[in-house]
Amino acid sequence: MKTRAYHATLFALYQLSIVVGIFVMPLAMATRQAGYTLPIHRVIETVGEAYDDVSQE
Repeated sequence: MKTRAYHATLFALYQLSIVVGIFVMPLAMATRQAGYTLPIHRVIETVGEAYDDVSQE
């Protein structure tokens, strides 16, 4: 059984990763035009999946 602290930490981490993704978006757009993609979407998906797994229990 996961504790409330673990659930709250995952939620905060998920929200933080979304905020970081928003702030990094201009840099990500510039690097994409240069031919490189930043893997921000993978971080958000991974944390989101972990949060969903905990919330469904």
